[in-house]
Amino acid sequence: MDNSLPPADELVLVDRELARLEARRTQLLARRAWLVQVLYRPARAATPRWPVTPTAPAADSTPRSAQNVLLTLGGTLLTIAAVAFTLVSWGSMGIGGRAAVLCAVTGAALSAPVVLLRRGLVSTGESVAVLGLVLTVLDAYALHRVALSDTDGLGYAAVASAVLAGAWAAYGSALPRLRVPLPAGVVAAQLPLPLGVLAAGGGATAFAWAALVTAAADGAVVLWTRPLPVRITAGAGAALLGGWALLTGGWLSFSLPWSGAPLLLAGAAVCLYAAWRTPGWAVAVSVVAGLAVVAALGGLLRSAVPGDWAVPGYVLCGLVLASVWRAGVGARLPRGVRTGLTGAGAATVALGLLWALPPVAGGALGPLARTAEVWSGEHTGPALVAYPATAALVLAVVAAALASVPRLWARCGALALVWALLTALPVAPGLPYAATLALQLLTTAAALWIAVRPAPLTRGLPRPGATPAASPDARTTAARTTDPMNRPATAATGPSGVSATGPAEPPTSGPSAPGPADRPASGPVGTPVADPSAPSASGPAGQPASGPATSPASGPAGQSAGGSVPPPPSAPPRAPGAGFGAPGTGWMPPRPRPQASAAEPGTVLGWVAYAGGLVSAAGAVALALDVRGATFLALGAVLGLLTGVAVLGTGARRAVSACGAVLAAAGLVFAGAAAAGLEAHWTGLALLLVPAATAAVGATARPVALPVEITGAAVGLSALGLAASRPAFLALVLALGGVIAAATAVRPERRRFASWAAAGLFLLAAWVRLGAWGVTAPEAHTLPVTVPALVVGFLRRRRDPEASSWTAYGPGLAVTLLPSLGAAWTDPEWVRPLVLGVAALVVTLLGARFRLQALLLLGGTVLALDGLHELAPYVVQVVGALPRWLPPALAGLLLLAVGATYEQRLRDARRLRERLARMR
Repeated sequence: MDNSLPPADELVLVDRELARLEARRTQLLARRAWLVQVLYRPARAATPRWPVTPTAPAADSTPRSAQNVLLTLGGTLLTIAAVAFTLVSWGSMGIGGRAAVLCAVTGAALSAPVVLLRRGLVSTGESVAVLGLVLTVLDAYALHRVALSDTDGLGYAAVASAVLAGAWAAYGSALPRLRVPLPAGVVAAQLPLPLGVLAAGGGATAFAWAALVTAAADGAVVLWTRPLPVRITAGAGAALLGGWALLTGGWLSFSLPWSGAPLLLAGAAVCLYAAWRTPGWAVAVSVVAGLAVVAALGGLLRSAVPGDWAVPGYVLCGLVLASVWRAGVGARLPRGVRTGLTGAGAATVALGLLWALPPVAGGALGPLARTAEVWSGEHTGPALVAYPATAALVLAVVAAALASVPRLWARCGALALVWALLTALPVAPGLPYAATLALQLLTTAAALWIAVRPAPLTRGLPRPGATPAASPDARTTAARTTDPMNRPATAATGPSGVSATGPAEPPTSGPSAPGPADRPASGPVGTPVADPSAPSASGPAGQPASGPATSPASGPAGQSAGGSVPPPPSAPPRAPGAGFGAPGTGWMPPRPRPQASAAEPGTVLGWVAYAGGLVSAAGAVALALDVRGATFLALGAVLGLLTGVAVLGTGARRAVSACGAVLAAAGLVFAGAAAAGLEAHWTGLALLLVPAATAAVGATARPVALPVEITGAAVGLSALGLAASRPAFLALVLALGGVIAAATAVRPERRRFASWAAAGLFLLAAWVRLGAWGVTAPEAHTLPVTVPALVVGFLRRRRDPEASSWTAYGPGLAVTLLPSLGAAWTDPEWVRPLVLGVAALVVTLLGARFRLQALLLLGGTVLALDGLHELAPYVVQVVGALPRWLPPALAGLLLLAVGATYEQRLRDARRLRERLARMR
């Protein structure tokens, strides 16, 4: 055998494979036995060979559910009876009788579960215990009505709930098999402190403190008790009362900050301790704690500073809280706690940024909402002038905080906030017009420069391909997921039971290499026990080793003790003759999955800066429309900046900048024409300079040629709209546009589209000019199209003789013949019908001579219709002169002739169709 493994290693692999095959065989045998049983059981039941004992019909409900229903109904009825007795029949008995009845019934109800539990009647004991608990509440009520009626109701209720909570807790601890007493004691324990505060006349603050203390006690119960119902009940109470306390503290932080801050800080401390002890709820509880801390400290700051500084104070607290993620003290906190505190701080900062955004929107979109005329010299006042100037401070502080974080998302946020700060600066302080326009242009220039050269902002950022340093949490997790032999855990293995990084190395020979004698012993059916040196704990081909042969409770033949058989394996067994390393055998390493490439930091930052630059450029141009000189200055500056980005930039930003530069140039031309006092049609003529320039630029600037030319064509369309009021100028603009398109068609890559565009523009120019001259004859408009079309069709037929005549000559002929035919039918003169008939006859003869279907059919049809139009008056006169019976007689003779020669006519029609079909 030719292999690359040492004999000892190969022997180990062979033994393992044989063991897996044996386990697979056992599992398949068990599955076969179960399938045979399922398949043949219905047949045996359908044709019994011996008398079958009839079975009882299936019950509609299980005995356990029926028992629970009966016990619940019985306990409810007894409770109703006890309440009715206490409230209604109480006055008919003396004090001794009342005490005796209540004590006897309550004692019996609380003692009966002891006997019932000894006999195994747990559900019955549960129902009777619930009745006993309700009776204790009635006892407390009766005691207050009879003996302690002068005491305060709230105070008595607080003391009674405390006594009942202790009594029910002791009763549940004495009888741990009962599930209701302990949760009922927890519910009763929620009332003493809040009721006591209300009885003492405490206000909202004292009630919130009582609720917070009770919630802390509930949290202790959740952390230090075992029964799940008790923990769920205590957790619900803690959430309800703790939430009420924190909400009250938040409300007090606005009205009475020095009263609400201690309450919020105490609640935050309780939440942090709970988050520390419960990792599963650490993030959510830490978020609540962080928000409470921010509300407490922010409320104190708000009371000490002016009103405009309230939001910056909250934002400062949020930033301090968010810095826990990187601070030295934060490294010793659990990951969930740090995540929650950071999330709370980030949420506070986000709310502060939302508060600071209106000035940004006013600075960016305010110039677009114009109320004054263009070049009127009047400036629209900025919106939101009365907005607090501290909004800019919030933007600056958050931008500085994000800039200190060496992450791409933080740098993008800092860049966006710096742009927002520069955009919002003119709004709140109310800068003058010139300063506002200068700041807008400087912001545009800075943003576009960063879009072209974002490298300085990427310093300190990790590269997409670099591997980040492992954090302490990551190292701890990695240590937990490796076994003592320094191999990855089974969770990291591939689908074939092999490590995700590659196939497991075979054990080397030596003391640590398991040999044939060191293999673990087999089970009852020959299944090997899990080998720690195996590549994984999976079965053959990587399936989990949970089949019938490996189950600890399995019986003979691999069936489980419960009689159920596990489902078949998800992977097929290995082929008997497959060698090691063959596909599908579980010995091949999994293929690496392709990962999406991460974006470069410079690219992302460049797009963020570029978006801000475009918005600032649009705002600067809109703002400059108030003054004529400012308009030219802003358009010129934007044109220069966008041209620079188009020259120095790369990718899509380069193309977008080139298109923006074309629009800025069109704006300059339009502004120049308006400043010169030109009319609209002269302005449209001047705008053709832009498409001409884009055509010239497209010939040299190949990377941005197409978008630049498309933008120039859009400007040319606007020029047509401006010149539409004067047909003569419109014809001139169309002709000049055709010249530009024809010049563009000289380039090979634009020849196909530009040539058709030039032809269309020239044709439209001719039509408009003819319309301006008052020419209404259709031939004057159609012949300029027909002649070039026929020439093109003739050249096409010369290159490709198999081309259809409909494609080559059909459009050109139809453009002239059909409109002329329509005009001839309405023309009272004889010249047009005669010329049209001669032309149609010539076309028909040419089609018959050269066997061209389009010419024959179009010419013949037009000739026939034209002749019919000329002969129609005479036919009408002849028909009018003939007797009335003659037309029907002639029609009958015609039908008889056709019917007598029907077969011959059909053959003639088929031959005519075939001849036409053979034509091109």
